[in-house]
This record gives sequence, structure tokens and C-alpha cells, in this order.
Amino acid sequence: MKKILILLITILSFSCSNDDDLTLTNTVDPDGSADVEVQDFMWKAMNFWYFWQENVDDLADDRFENTTDGSAAYTAFLDSEDDPAAFFENKLQYIEDRFSFYNEDYRELTNSLAGISKSNGLEFGLVRFEDSEELFGIVRYIVPNSNASTVEIQRGDFFTGVDGQTLTLNNYIDLLFGDNDTYILNMANFSNGSIVPNEEEVSLTKEEGLAENPVFISKSFTIGGENIGYIMYNQFTNEYDDDLYAAVEDLKAAGITNLIMDLRYNPGGSVNTTRLLASMIYGTNTSDLFLRKRYNNKLQDQFNDSQLEVYFADNVNGSAINSLGLTQLYVLTSASSASASELLINSLEPYMDVIQIGDVTRGKNEFSTTLVDDRDNSYLYTPSRVNNINPDNQWAIQPLIGRNENADGFFDFTDGLQPDYELLEDYGNLGILGEENEPLLAKAIELITGATGKKDFTVTYPINVISSSKEHSLISGKMIDDTFYDMEF
Repeated sequence: MKKILILLITILSFSCSNDDDLTLTNTVDPDGSADVEVQDFMWKAMNFWYFWQENVDDLADDRFENTTDGSAAYTAFLDSEDDPAAFFENKLQYIEDRFSFYNEDYRELTNSLAGISKSNGLEFGLVRFEDSEELFGIVRYIVPNSNASTVEIQRGDFFTGVDGQTLTLNNYIDLLFGDNDTYILNMANFSNGSIVPNEEEVSLTKEEGLAENPVFISKSFTIGGENIGYIMYNQFTNEYDDDLYAAVEDLKAAGITNLIMDLRYNPGGSVNTTRLLASMIYGTNTSDLFLRKRYNNKLQDQFNDSQLEVYFADNVNGSAINSLGLTQLYVLTSASSASASELLINSLEPYMDVIQIGDVTRGKNEFSTTLVDDRDNSYLYTPSRVNNINPDNQWAIQPLIGRNENADGFFDFTDGLQPDYELLEDYGNLGILGEENEPLLAKAIELITGATGKKDFTVTYPINVISSSKEHSLISGKMIDDTFYDMEF
């Protein structure tokens, strides 16, 4: 595995404006009468970092300090749920919070954020049959070097069942995302506008440690006198920043003057990788504001401007960025484009013309970070401090801790970012990714070249996904504020 990137957004040490340490507000501890070590970590970390801390009564700073016996009351509260997962969801999570989550093993969570997972490599969307509880799946792409890459299945294939059971709203999670490492897909054909089951079966097996390079396609075209670059990028993973920059360098060497970023299947990821990609595309002036962070009021008051403001970058892992220096960017999106994908669009908008093509994005404008039971480091997960994590508590939580606004102060896209040109994928005309006739790519090329009227973009069978394979990964919909790695408080 590549070395995890040490992210120093401000380059300077991350110290607080008034004190050398962040001020942890809660002073009540459990009284030892119950086994609540995990719940104690969760409450204290959420009380301090959670974006909606003020909106959750049970997370109030004085929730237990004003009681006659605060320690006993606090212990009883922590012990009100035996299962830490239920405690997190029922006691701590704000009702409007769609994206905070947890894992009982921080290593599984951090591996997922690095693009490493247990997977068969099949990426697909799930669509509901009209007026029915039944679903069908459509293959989006296959991860190279995965189990799925070794069997007869490809983009555009359909399936309607798993292990002989028809997929429905009630069973698809258990069948496709349950504990069964091996399952058999019951395939189907597209015929006369209908998805019709056939007799074909495909067996797939999930494998540990599948690493997906998110730079799925990178190529250039010369069409109508325009030099056009295209990158399909499927996750903002800091493990692959060098690969991403290599792709951009190759396109610059090819002389491209236009770039199409395909983020339609990108669920998000690293904030810093997003900043690096924006710098590769637009420019490396480190005085240009990329984003400004907004935390809960308790934290916001402890940070100074240099700790809240993030600027464009001039290097990737020590290598100077030779930016494309573009004034326009074409971005392909779908309802599966989320968080860091939306951040890229929003943070570039003040500086360049971003033309969005496809569907409305998912609407995820909060960022999160990984918190573990390392109390001397304000609960922040830091790769160099894994030996400081409480050995009796390996749980990690990934709460939403703030929102990012762009240089113009805009951050409110909870309903998603609207495309300039709406064009949903059509399961009757899906096309081959990276080929210039694939409908979404073809639309971007048409806009660049001005060659209108040569292609019919009518969508007859729109793909309105109700879920997808990536939505059931830990990275789904996450914008990871990884600016705290190797910074001590």
C-alpha cells in the first residue's frame, strides 16, 4: 500500500488561536459501574466535534454537570444502550444527519477511505420497475483485477435476481450487501423496452483487500479542431494522488485545451485530494482561497482564520504542479455524484466556468473526519499515532463536523447541484465509457466543438437509481476532512 499522505493544509502547525490545545469542554466521567468505554468515547468526541452538537440536547455541555450526581447520571445515560451502534444512532445523531457513521474496527474504516475494501469489483446501479416493489440492476463498470473482471459480465448487463430470488426493495440489501461473500446473479436482457430475465447466471465472490485506482480512464481526443482531455475519476482517494497528477500531466503533454471530468459514479472522499485536483485544473496561486471551513460554534471560536481557510496548492507530494490553467471545465454528474465531487464544482465556480452535464448531484455539503479513542489527540485519527489508540476500544466514528463554503461564501447545496444541461443515462443506450459516442461524453464534446444537431440526445429509458453498489461502501457520500493527519493538539 502506498504511504498515506501527510496532509498539511496550512503548512504551519495546527495550533489554536488562544491556547496550545483545543479545549475539551466535558469533565464528567463514568463511575465505573458499567461497561461503557465505547459509549463514553462516542459521547465526548461528538460533544466536541459534531456539527450539530447544539441541536442535540443529550450532547449539551452541561447535560450532566448540572445534576446532583453527574457521574452516576452520565453512566446511566451511556448504559441506556448496550450496543454502541444503537447508542450512536439513537442518542447522539441529529435527525437531519444523513451521513455520519461508525465502525467497530477503525482499520476497516480507514482502509475503505483509502480505496481498499472487501469487494467482487462489480459496480452497478439499482432501478425500480415502474409500479412495482421489484428492482433490476445495471452494471456500470468493472474494477480491474477484481473477481468480476474474470467472469463474463460487463457494462450494460442487467440482472433481476440473486441466488434465484427476485430483487425487491425489501431484500436487495441482504442479497447484495449481506454476509454472503459469494452469490449468483440471475441475468436479464433488454428487449423491446423491457428488462426480461433469461437463463444466464454469473457467480461472483467478494475478496479482501481489493484496491481500486480511482483514475479509471484518462485519454484525449482531437475533434473539430479542439484538443479535449477526458478523465473518469471514481473516488477522491489520497492514496492515488500521484496517479491522478500523472494523468493530468499526460493530458497537458498531449496539448489539451479543454477538460471533461467524469464524476458520475464518484461518491466523494478526500478534501485535500479535491484541492489538489482543482489546483491541477485551474492554477497554483496559493493566495487563492479554495474553501473556508465552518464548524460548530464552540470550535469555530477556537480556530483562527489561517486554520479555517484552505488555499489552492502548488505541489503534490513535493512535486510542483504544472497546472492546466483552464478557464472552463466540463463535469459529468449523476445522482451518485456526492460530497467531494460537489466540492470540486462548488470551489471552482468562483474562478472558472464550470459546465455541469448530467443529473442533479446527491447534495452532500458537510465534511467529516475519523475519530478514535485517542484522547490526548482530541480523538483525531492520525496514522502516526495508531499506537496511542485505546487498545480496549477499536471503534471509530465518522461524524459530520462542518461545512465548506467557497470563495464566494456559497455552501447551500443540500438539494444537490443542478446541471446546466440535464442528461440522464439511458439503459437502452448506455454506451461505452470513454468512447466519444457515449451520450454524456458526446454532449460535452458537442458543447466544446459547437457541432450541434449531429446527435440525438433523447433519453427514452432514464436510469433513476434508488441505490448503487457504492452507496453501500463506507466511503459513500463522504467528504473527508483529512487535514488533521499528523497534527497533534
